[in-house]
Amino acid sequence: MPRTMFEKIWDAHVVRDQPGEVPMLYIDRHLTHEATSPQAFAGLRTRGLPVHRPETVVAVIDHNVPTVPGRSLIDVVDDQSAMCIRTMEDNARDFGVALLDMNDADQGIVHVVGPELGLSLPGMTVVCGDSHTSTHGALGIFAVGIGTSEVEHVLATQCLLQSKPKTMNIRIDGTPAPGVSAKDLALAMIGRLGTDVGTHHVIEFSGSAVGSLTIEGRMTLCNMAIEAGARAGMVAPDDVTIEYVRGRRFAPADDLFELAAEQWKSLATDPGARFDAEYRLDVEDLAPQVTWGTTPGMVTDVTGTVPDPDEESDPVARAGIEQALEYMGLEPGQRLQDVKVDTVFIGSCTNSRVEDLRTAAGYVAGRRVAPDVRAIVVPGSMGVRRQAEEEGLADIFRQAGFEWREPGCSMCIAMNGDHLVAGERCASTSNRNFEGRQGRGGRTHLVSPATAAATAVTGRFADVRGM
Repeated sequence: MPRTMFEKIWDAHVVRDQPGEVPMLYIDRHLTHEATSPQAFAGLRTRGLPVHRPETVVAVIDHNVPTVPGRSLIDVVDDQSAMCIRTMEDNARDFGVALLDMNDADQGIVHVVGPELGLSLPGMTVVCGDSHTSTHGALGIFAVGIGTSEVEHVLATQCLLQSKPKTMNIRIDGTPAPGVSAKDLALAMIGRLGTDVGTHHVIEFSGSAVGSLTIEGRMTLCNMAIEAGARAGMVAPDDVTIEYVRGRRFAPADDLFELAAEQWKSLATDPGARFDAEYRLDVEDLAPQVTWGTTPGMVTDVTGTVPDPDEESDPVARAGIEQALEYMGLEPGQRLQDVKVDTVFIGSCTNSRVEDLRTAAGYVAGRRVAPDVRAIVVPGSMGVRRQAEEEGLADIFRQAGFEWREPGCSMCIAMNGDHLVAGERCASTSNRNFEGRQGRGGRTHLVSPATAAATAVTGRFADVRGM
């Protein structure tokens, strides 16, 4: 029978699937970081177990690392963060796991360095103790975030107990206007379909708008699938995928690569395959998006206005809008382009790749950051940082008044010294705008790199289509 891409990958990795039992899935690549792994490794120590296949595990230090230039351990924000870093270093050494530590030439955010180095390859199953592991799905991978007990189980057995998700196809068609990016597509999708549309599903993104995206753009889309409630997001491998993977350090080479490429392209969903749910979106006339509330689904056009809760008939939804506006310090009917910002953050596993930085630099070249605005650029990896410096992007940002930082999760998670203070308003290229996500009382607006850059130089939310 015709199968979806997800079903092909699932079927190839099932170790055991018996009635009344949770299926067991083989895991090809296990990525781990210092914030969620300590208890898992401690569990192995207590039970006297080794890592079953250490050559498949790569550890990265990214969540707790400071991003200040010339950083060292003395810059780590607190004792707890320093302990997380030291513990990851000890665990990697003791269990024979490869580690990209703070001083490694390949260090960076785990969901940036995985594809960048060729550690994440089409057709794989990939796990990490991090919800945005779905980013890797852009390459045609079933990539899922797992909990601490599951991290321990995968370390010990190379397998994961996983209920089989349902399948969903979201087809996105149209040619977005210049300045409208994958981040805008993702936010519009969540705004239109809801933050729970993907619950219990794996979303396969397709359509002309998706096919025209670079791999970096597809990563942004799959990264944000989690904010639609999905278990994972995926895009079928095509020629764009093949050329992205070609030459990556840990990818196959020469004749083996060509054989692998043919196999990867065969993963595409078969004609006639059925999904459990299907949606279609047209983005031909889509405007850049800005969130106004405290979930990614509370979003509208940059040219739009803050909603009026009195116009909402559902009492639960109305209460949610009222609470969000109170927290965000916004008024019903307020124009977003009139809203001033205090901080602009360009970074995170959603939008910190070199393509994102090129886009943002294009809107700040020859301009200056607006007075009273703090603007920060945090590259997603040391590789991205080096390339951006070689291309002159770092100089463009510095000359415009941005801070040029070292790689790490930074202000996305606010557990490393980079954070907002109460009442501070931020235009952020990260993936979550929950209350307190970027610091207690901080007000986060999710935007694309282009909108973030334009906002930095204007001091308020700007429509890049007019720049």
